[in-house]
Amino acid sequence: MNPITWIGIYLVLWWTVLFAVLPLGVVSHAEAGIDRGDGGDPGAPVDPKLKRKFLTTTWVSAVLWVILFAVVQLGLVKLPPLPQVA
Repeated sequence: MNPITWIGIYLVLWWTVLFAVLPLGVVSHAEAGIDRGDGGDPGAPVDPKLKRKFLTTTWVSAVLWVILFAVVQLGLVKLPPLPQVA
């Protein structure tokens, strides 16, 4: 497979894992008993910890990508050839 394809696969994995990781450990203002008062959304997270979630997403995606890469390279799963662009 082309390296560009592998990069694309990693990016799709990264975004998929991000949306799986985002809700983990989130406490909303309503759950914490904090009144937003000035029209803020009570469902907004108190502390979203985005840096930690981005780092977690990156290493989980890397592990999944390495496993997928190994499976494809070892021939455990045969993928059909992609059409060539002329």
